[in-house]
Amino acid sequence: MADLLNLLTDIDGVAVGHSTDLALGSGVTAIIFDEPAVASGSVLGGAPGGRDTALLDPAMTISTVDGLVLSGGSAFGLDAAGGVQAGLREIGRGLQIGTALIPLVPQAILFDLINGGNKDWGLHSPYRDMGYAAFKAAQKGAFALGTVGAGTGGTTATVKGGLGSASAVSSRGHRIAAIVAVNALGTATIGDGPHFWAAPFEEKGEFGGLGMPETIDTRLRLKGGNVTATTIGAVVTDAQLTKAEAHRLSISGHDGLARALLPAHLPLDGDTIFVASTAKHPRDDMPSFMELCHLATIVMARAIARGVYEATTLPVEGAQPAWRDRFPDRVA
Repeated sequence: MADLLNLLTDIDGVAVGHSTDLALGSGVTAIIFDEPAVASGSVLGGAPGGRDTALLDPAMTISTVDGLVLSGGSAFGLDAAGGVQAGLREIGRGLQIGTALIPLVPQAILFDLINGGNKDWGLHSPYRDMGYAAFKAAQKGAFALGTVGAGTGGTTATVKGGLGSASAVSSRGHRIAAIVAVNALGTATIGDGPHFWAAPFEEKGEFGGLGMPETIDTRLRLKGGNVTATTIGAVVTDAQLTKAEAHRLSISGHDGLARALLPAHLPLDGDTIFVASTAKHPRDDMPSFMELCHLATIVMARAIARGVYEATTLPVEGAQPAWRDRFPDRVA
């Protein structure tokens, strides 16, 4: 894995772009595929928000999408997919039906409306323009983590949330990676300390190398009246998948979410995981698929911890402190 960046863009044919507004305390992340990708997903949180998520059901006719969108802004943020769609149409991408060209970009949103940022945007929300900006910013290679894009306004029960990513390679050489915007009702850290629930899966000190604490505090910790919830993300692989397999892989991604956040999938979370396959490499046997399910769990858990570890405090009054501010002596 020496040539890998430990990011979603380790998957060939995938670009990622962010639009970030620190004063707003929100942002958008666009995931753009060079070619239409087989996609599905699953929603296990009790209060989700999404756009074009129904088409991802394995029973539905269309099997591929042009991109995926993760956004803050709650229901207002659903405008972001329109901006990404406009950018794709501008370059001639989309599903051709007669003379109509329709880019397909399913989206999930998180609630970050009361995190201290200035949401007095006037008549129309800024999210369509932010979606277009995220599309225009999309590129291969390295991209920022932490308080950027869809993770800009994220919080958790103990420290600020953020945007994270991680990748892995299967024994067959298939690449798989996750990207996630962490905004959980629960917590990514154990008790009141710096250790991460995802510690058993960490690689190369990617979120501090702290390991597990001597004792485990499993007492319930939730955000108080400031309920800003939902963790949203995607797992992408270059292995060939059917739409049904992509759906099953999304559930494994949720397993990683539940290993990195406690509690997860709550009634007021909208936890949503998309899965996409670029199908660059053949795969038609069950053992290789089960390994991908295993790795989907691990890369999602690692990505969640990285998102929190890399986050920085929003520059607004009353902002939740980031992990780095609370535990500066533990930063690797």
